[in-house]
Amino acid sequence: MAICKANLQYLCLLLISISPNLVNARTDNRVALGSSLLASDNSSSWKSPSGDFAFGFRLLDNQNLFLLAIWFDKIPDKNIVWYANGDNPAPKGSKLELTNDGQFTLNNPQGQVIWKADSVGNGVAYASMLDTGNFILANGESLYLWESFKHPSDTILPTQVLEAGAKLYSRQTDNNYSKGRFQLRFLPTGDLVLNTIALPTDFAYGNYYHSDTSDGLNGMNSGYKVVFNESGYIYVIRRNGNEVNLTLGNIASTGDFYHRATLDFDGIFTQYAHPKGPRNGTWVQSWFSVWYEPKDICSDMTGDEGEGACGYNSICILDSFGRPTCECLPGFSLEDPNNKLSGCKQDKVRKCEPGGSNPEELFEIHALSNTFWPFSSNYERFPLSSEDECSRSCFTDCNCVVATIRDGTCWKKKLPLSKGRLERNTYGKALVKVPKSDDSSKFPLSPNKDEGKKARTPILVVSILLGGSMIINLIFVAAISVIMFCSYQKKQKPTRESSILETNIRSFTYKDLRDATDDFREELGRGAFGTVYKGVISSSSSRKEVAVKKLDRLILEGEKEFTTEAIAIAKTHHKNLVRLLGFCDEGPHRLLVYEYMSNGTLASFVFGISKPDWNNRIQMAVGIARGLMYLHEECSTQIIHCDIKPQNILLDDSFTTRISDFGLAKLLMGDETRTQTAIRGTKGYVAPEWFRSKHITAKVDVYSYGVMLLEIICCRKNVELERENEEDIILTDVVYNYYKHKRLAILVENDEEARNDMKRVERIVMVAIWCIQEDPSLRPTMKTVLQMLEGVVEISVPPSPYPFSSIC
Repeated sequence: MAICKANLQYLCLLLISISPNLVNARTDNRVALGSSLLASDNSSSWKSPSGDFAFGFRLLDNQNLFLLAIWFDKIPDKNIVWYANGDNPAPKGSKLELTNDGQFTLNNPQGQVIWKADSVGNGVAYASMLDTGNFILANGESLYLWESFKHPSDTILPTQVLEAGAKLYSRQTDNNYSKGRFQLRFLPTGDLVLNTIALPTDFAYGNYYHSDTSDGLNGMNSGYKVVFNESGYIYVIRRNGNEVNLTLGNIASTGDFYHRATLDFDGIFTQYAHPKGPRNGTWVQSWFSVWYEPKDICSDMTGDEGEGACGYNSICILDSFGRPTCECLPGFSLEDPNNKLSGCKQDKVRKCEPGGSNPEELFEIHALSNTFWPFSSNYERFPLSSEDECSRSCFTDCNCVVATIRDGTCWKKKLPLSKGRLERNTYGKALVKVPKSDDSSKFPLSPNKDEGKKARTPILVVSILLGGSMIINLIFVAAISVIMFCSYQKKQKPTRESSILETNIRSFTYKDLRDATDDFREELGRGAFGTVYKGVISSSSSRKEVAVKKLDRLILEGEKEFTTEAIAIAKTHHKNLVRLLGFCDEGPHRLLVYEYMSNGTLASFVFGISKPDWNNRIQMAVGIARGLMYLHEECSTQIIHCDIKPQNILLDDSFTTRISDFGLAKLLMGDETRTQTAIRGTKGYVAPEWFRSKHITAKVDVYSYGVMLLEIICCRKNVELERENEEDIILTDVVYNYYKHKRLAILVENDEEARNDMKRVERIVMVAIWCIQEDPSLRPTMKTVLQMLEGVVEISVPPSPYPFSSIC
């Protein structure tokens, strides 16, 4: 009986899916082959017969970029329900075309493919925007060969069906359509689940909601379809024909209200309704929530992996509408001010001396009631007799950033903190250790007393003059004016040209930086063109740790490299680039002042004793790719770094990768894309074309990045001469050999997380092999590299990177 019911249910669903084809064959607005849309300010669109929906380009806020989308067209908000190119918005002038051979492609003004409808097959006769909100490509018999309903973004609509394997992704923010951290999946086991993912991959962390409709793979009690029916109800159909209704209670009629179900950017899956028409000529109501899941995302986020609903180092607080509001810890601020879910970073990192005599002078405790991180970063606990005991223990421990008191126990935690939340009904508190505000008088760069006296001297002279006779005063004033004018003219006559003065960065005196570094006492590292020292820049309101690069005057190219580096960095601004704060260009002294990176270099992180977390390593690799893409393609003046290696990648206090040392950068002006120059870079990372007197392009950085990507995967250096087996000395050779013989598991045999993610390991290895091709023309651009890492484009099988060698 149950099987008969299941078959009947399946037949009904089949009819539902077929009947729109038959109806729309007569009532659709067909888009003929050869039709196109242009991304422009007044771009036209293809509308459904009723005008409820439109398909076309939408201009993104405050950007000259366009989203290919479907939206509700009759209501004021014109909410988007489907989009194709959220991670790769189309520039103005891009063209969407339904070609005469049935291909449906979005190209940028240069003709490069931004997006296309894949798996279309042959025989496309027309396209159409349907009244259901589904955009389709159909053949001559009106059978759908491709449809937007089968490729959802963050929203589903009435009459839409999700089958096993279907996924929805949230946006980054309400106005940023890049892929966000939240995902809805209908699993092959029959469960509808919500989870966070490890961007830029699809690696899923633990579920924070599930429909509880799984009975194992192919079990008769398992779900096999999620249906959003035309009456506005969402339910899971089990294989035995039973239904599990997700929509509770009665809902607004679909005859009078539009409906949509959206995975919102804050991770809540919500069904909304909106009146179809105004009341008395006025729109008095917008979208309202019909139901949502989960009911408490702050508490439902469990497990010790992933950053939770609000990102790292934050507190999730549930509001009265079931939405997460996110707050940073005291002493922290948002990682991305435009994204409340981006997590938080420390505003100030103060050096902690283990066993210091009086840490209370450096830090203070901020107490937060009922605030906990129950799944994150515990490294020590002990039963306590008083709150003061817990506070003192955190004060004297350099690893401790937060201590929580709960159930008579003190839990000490270190960064990063994840899944923090406010539990109003749980007694306890969090003790947050925050650096104290600085007293500027204790630090360098406060006003010099002698300089103050010098500043007061002209005032004193003028005061005396004003006390004498008018004639004498006039003579003296005229003389002083002449002297000041000559002095001004002398200052205006530069001793040498310095285009750095054209940039908007701070100029320091040599004395400023000598005082800031305590006479260049603490050395952070040495490079080809100078030495880097740690320093502190202070003012009346702030104190900032910096890295001061002192260039070697004895090096012939030092002055030239100083100018090049300062100009290059001053014109850049990106999350994954180190920021130049200022410079000194005084007499023989050439110094650069950078923001200080508290966690050192990628080399010390990746080549250290303990291997970093697999997902963290991948996120670091993606961050570097983003920074290089910015240098190559998004700067007004293209910058080739020429020395990409782990030692030149720094890590800030949140372990975000920041590309540093532009001292070897070769600037390319205008549309110039190639240059010839002396060999630059570091052995093991240098592209082959450097040694063959060939033109140098941005592909040299791609090569170096590929080598470094393999180092990040394997946590070993590219060249290790101490290896017993000669064949294991060069990592790039080793990796390609294992890849060719399908033995990549050996590369990560001691890395359990990577071994459990071999599909991604293989994908990243393939990206790296494309990057290290001997022929520069075969290497992808950094933009393509980033798209391959993020899964936006498919990766074809790479050829041998050594076409003229005998490596097997």
